[in-house]
Amino acid sequence: MTGSAEREDQALNSLAALLSGAVADAIRAARGFAGGVYLRSSTPELLRLAVLAGLPGQLFRPWWRMPLDRPFPAADSHRTGTEVLLADATETMRRYPQLAAGLPFQFGSLYVPVVSASSSFGVLTVLRPAASDATDVLPDRDRMTAVAENLGTALSILEKDGGEVVWDGEPMCVRPPAERLPPRYVGRFTWAPATGEVTGDDALWALLGTDAKAFPGTPQALTHTLALDDPHVLLAALHETAAGRPPAHPLPVHTVNGGLRLLELWTSGNALVPPYAVSGAVVDPGPGPAADGAADLLPEGVFALDRLGLITYVNPRAAELLGRPRPELLGRPLWQAVPWLDQPSYADHLRGALLSPEPVHFQVARPSGGRRTPAAAPDDAWLTMSVYPGPGSLTCKLIPMGRVADTTEAPEAAPLRGRPAANGSDIAEPAAGIATTALYQPIVLAMALTEAVTARQVSETVMRELLPAFGGRRLAIYLLQDRRLYLAWETGFPQGFLAPFDGVGLDAKLPGVETLTSGRPLFFESMPQLAAAYPGIPLDAKVGARAFLPLIASGRPVGSCILGFDRPRGFSTEERSVLTALTGLIAQALERARRYDSEAALARGLQEALLPHRLSAHPQVETAGRYLSGTKGMDVGGDWYDVVEAGDGLALVIGDVQGHGVQAAATMGQLRSAVRAFALSDHPPDEVMSHTNRLLIDLDPGQFASCCYVRLDPVTGVARAARAGHPQPLLRHPDGRTELLDLPGGVVLGVAPRARYPVTDLLLEPDAVLALYTDGLVERPGADIDDGIEKIRATLSRTGTPHARPGASSLSRAADLLTEEARQATERPDDIALLLTTRRSTRDDRR
Repeated sequence: MTGSAEREDQALNSLAALLSGAVADAIRAARGFAGGVYLRSSTPELLRLAVLAGLPGQLFRPWWRMPLDRPFPAADSHRTGTEVLLADATETMRRYPQLAAGLPFQFGSLYVPVVSASSSFGVLTVLRPAASDATDVLPDRDRMTAVAENLGTALSILEKDGGEVVWDGEPMCVRPPAERLPPRYVGRFTWAPATGEVTGDDALWALLGTDAKAFPGTPQALTHTLALDDPHVLLAALHETAAGRPPAHPLPVHTVNGGLRLLELWTSGNALVPPYAVSGAVVDPGPGPAADGAADLLPEGVFALDRLGLITYVNPRAAELLGRPRPELLGRPLWQAVPWLDQPSYADHLRGALLSPEPVHFQVARPSGGRRTPAAAPDDAWLTMSVYPGPGSLTCKLIPMGRVADTTEAPEAAPLRGRPAANGSDIAEPAAGIATTALYQPIVLAMALTEAVTARQVSETVMRELLPAFGGRRLAIYLLQDRRLYLAWETGFPQGFLAPFDGVGLDAKLPGVETLTSGRPLFFESMPQLAAAYPGIPLDAKVGARAFLPLIASGRPVGSCILGFDRPRGFSTEERSVLTALTGLIAQALERARRYDSEAALARGLQEALLPHRLSAHPQVETAGRYLSGTKGMDVGGDWYDVVEAGDGLALVIGDVQGHGVQAAATMGQLRSAVRAFALSDHPPDEVMSHTNRLLIDLDPGQFASCCYVRLDPVTGVARAARAGHPQPLLRHPDGRTELLDLPGGVVLGVAPRARYPVTDLLLEPDAVLALYTDGLVERPGADIDDGIEKIRATLSRTGTPHARPGASSLSRAADLLTEEARQATERPDDIALLLTTRRSTRDDRR
């Protein structure tokens, strides 16, 4: 390993140790049960979860990345530099429906920015039990703020010492440093890497079958005694812990008597930099001899998980129902030991047990093709799983659904009917009596709505994701305008039925109006119940259930949503909570769609005004330009092209500002004006690039741009080109041979104040074609850009001599041909700009 790599590794270890310690302190300060820290990454506008303590990372993967433009508390805290306090689930649902939709459980949370005098590093977060009064949480917030301030100071020092305070990998899933011995410990030891000495207590020596005097006191001796099968793995774990990276889970070890134990490792001592002292404790994985024996005799399957998802105990019946021997289950994460439990709907329930104090009960399907012990009866295909949260662990109970169970804790499940799964496995489908939300992961809708940018896309997403999840058949969305509700979307209702309700005022006594004016969702389990509440209201069916939901975004009324069901049905507390949270999310998406429509119209008008309507002309030069907007985002962006008079020549310009929307279009307009001004003064190409670069840095719009500038002498064909991070031009020679030019260039504009832009001379012969383009023409998702360039090169080569035929400009036809595929595509991920230039030959002059 080189010295540089060693320094980088040491800096990463120091950063990891700082973050892990701060998360542990924050959890204690805020009286939480879990916590983490989001850190800035190398990707602009993106935070990454660096450390997660007290929760299994696998179950919380959707929250590993946090875009700063998303409505999440961690993003808001980092962006605004203020604390966010969410006392309970109700407050979370009101302020952050997207978070509540993904995690609709009873818990509170705190988010505190980690900053220094000159930098914003990230956000410290703690999850804690829900509080009845937000004022009860204020002392916890103040203590946690002090922890965040200390962390900000430490990270600032680390940064000044040359360490890079960013996080680009997966989160470290850790336990907070232990303040006391783990429960049921058998023996304890400490290893000091500086001296190489291992010391232990009497229980450890007894476990190892030796005494302190006879033990060599080295880590090698310890690992060979504790890990008879693979001591090298344990030795590597000791060194990783000393470097500040303790294992996320306890390590399974087999002692001299053959018994299975778990080894916990953590850093200790007062060292400020690695290597740290390592402490370890050998833990009995069972609940103790007496409890172990009692649980082993239970007819139900019982197993235990720690808060990182590791199986710490399993009785024989649970091993039988899970289809794995006990040794293959103990000491492993649940979703690795039992892969068929790694399903989105099951994960949602496990998250609920980890985040709230209430037990959860749900049904799980055993795959028919999976391992099953001979004793497993056919009725074991479906199991009722009950999960009971504890302070430091989860206790799980498994009961086959074919036998009578203790219904005081878990109600007897409804009958099941079979159906084939999409993957071909034979699984069963719960009948209508089982809550449909048990099969639905709310975050699916939350993620889908983030991609919807128009009201129509929002409505289509709700119809596609929400209706099937809850068994609904009918959907209507009304939007509020001028104190009236107008029908924006409907599906499933009889033709024309909703027409009389279109445009009703807010004084009408209708459930769709009252749910909005009161802010309360209205649930009717049958049509007679709806008719009794609203006498005389027209009904579209004789049977069924209806849910009327208010669409309110940030306290502002947006409209109302109606869900229709073909059968009478009840709505559980969980379903009502999830639907309320999801409609808040839908309201935010619709409000965003309204703003999008307004901003898109403004941006399109701005861009149309900024793009050239007429290109500068010369008797001996012909040009053709094309612009296509992207079909995602704002449909407008920062691509531009231009032809400008430069002394006795012409300046050919093409550029691409990072991003889309009004800001990108505005920056493009400023750069286009600057380049035109420098070109009209006939500055050399390198000076045009340098001046424009400094201007963009002075403007500081938070964006950068690429550009290619070519100053052409129309008479001689001599061209001088400078390039700033832009794709290389193509040159088609008169004989049809087409090549990709290799022009040296500088960095993109807006990054380095003193960047240099070398100038290259080239010759544009008569009837040759110079093609300047932006990357949207040659880039496609999942494809190599070189393949895209080669495709355009081949197309340009086939266009023929520009003036071989009379009539309409063949250069214009060539531009149409090069952009034909992009114009016909239903989706263009990026904008496209193209500028073609040719010199007329002498025979054209004679014509």
